[in-house]
Amino acid sequence: MSFNGIDPLFMYTQLLKEALLQIEEDDTKSIKELVDYCRLQDDIPTGHIDKLEREYRDHTPIWWYTTPYFIYSMLNRGLRLMDVDIILKMGFFIRHLHKDIETLHRKQQSTETLTESFQVYRGQGLSLDNFKKMQNTTGGLMSFNNFLSTSRDYKISFMYAQSVAMNNDLQSVGIIFVMTIQPTLSMTSSIPFVDVRTTGYFEEGEEEILFSTHSIFRINQIQHIHDNHTDRLWQVNLTLVSDQDNNMKTLTTYLSQNLTKEKGWSRLGDILIHVGEYSKAEHLYHILLHKASSNTETKHYNDQLAIVYQNLGEYTKALSYYKDDLERNLTILPPNHPQLATTYHNIGLVYLKLGDHSKALSSHERSLETRKVALHPNHPDLATSYNNIGEVYRNMSQYTTALSAYEQSLDIMKNVLPPNHPDLSTAYNNIGAVYAHMGDYVNALSSYVQSLEITKISLPPNHPDLGTSYNNIAGICLHGRILKRTFIVQAITGNLAQSSPS
Repeated sequence: MSFNGIDPLFMYTQLLKEALLQIEEDDTKSIKELVDYCRLQDDIPTGHIDKLEREYRDHTPIWWYTTPYFIYSMLNRGLRLMDVDIILKMGFFIRHLHKDIETLHRKQQSTETLTESFQVYRGQGLSLDNFKKMQNTTGGLMSFNNFLSTSRDYKISFMYAQSVAMNNDLQSVGIIFVMTIQPTLSMTSSIPFVDVRTTGYFEEGEEEILFSTHSIFRINQIQHIHDNHTDRLWQVNLTLVSDQDNNMKTLTTYLSQNLTKEKGWSRLGDILIHVGEYSKAEHLYHILLHKASSNTETKHYNDQLAIVYQNLGEYTKALSYYKDDLERNLTILPPNHPQLATTYHNIGLVYLKLGDHSKALSSHERSLETRKVALHPNHPDLATSYNNIGEVYRNMSQYTTALSAYEQSLDIMKNVLPPNHPDLSTAYNNIGAVYAHMGDYVNALSSYVQSLEITKISLPPNHPDLGTSYNNIAGICLHGRILKRTFIVQAITGNLAQSSPS
């Protein structure tokens, strides 16, 4: 599970789900690859693997998921831990299971008229770390990053939560989730759920309600349960939230704009990069590179690996990938092609990380000159080039030249971007930082305030960039002895929220 405002993965919940469900593969080949993978594991009975191989198409995905075999545990372990190997092997089943739940959901909703909200329950253990995250997110949103089994039977769920709370692991607590489902969400949300009593492996039992992957809930209340056997038992009241929630839609749209246009597995890799799971992204792209079926795919995966190594701090390796890309492009592209500018841009970023300011500046200037020829004078990529040049000069402590470059970048952005675009906030923030280095605290404060005002409008209210903005303003107020008490208080409280246990 992940929590809004604490876990980076939460912000990408809907995009991750979309990526997994977009993957179209040869089912016959995929089943064989899963079977072969399972045979290499030590903890899966051979008979269960044989049955899957022989009879996969004889039963529904819901039936397979609810069997006492390995499917349930392996799939949810893969999704919960973002285990690239498991997700790659079970991608087809994720898609099949979601579609099965979706189809049955529509069928059940057409035959049952729900006029009142109802409740389902789930008993489970939770680490103290995650429990603290949950407490800090009360009133906010959380996501179950796997397919979610719940029950209409409170007693069964309570007994399971109680048994977990009574074990010897003092670093965990027992949780009974009480989940309220509003009937209107049944028709508007793309988070389907089904009663599996007539379609699951166990036709009689605990009245299981199965939710598709990455369902989102609001945390309403957390209360301690008095129990004679344990003091580690808690009830958490949740309400299912539609993926049409305004804050979620705004956040998802913003994040989507910063991802590549690729879909499926490649989109998954891009998300892993954005949430900081660089080693997992590296592993995924090497597998995809091995399976690449075209030069275009090979080039894209190599480009992504360069980004991965750059983020891992392996700058020499990243530089090697970027230089290989440049060498290929120089032989097949015209001299002023925009793609060459992008490669020079990437090389410049790596040289800056390596501390080679001269080569970084040279690369960014070549990128800028190429873009000047290839692009419209107000193209956003020109703004990016000026920003990069400003960044190099700022690192060289040449603040006047850096300020000039940053202002050229801002001028272009003002001409082509909406007035509240997040990139404008970044531009004002950079200008504020230069003014701060120059000791011009009045102009620094003015720039930081402009950055903050845009951030407050363009991003969700708990986005980390807001905390950064308040922190910058507080720093200027303190260094410049401009006592703007409101900003300082907000900076302190914002930083406290950002530094909550994670």
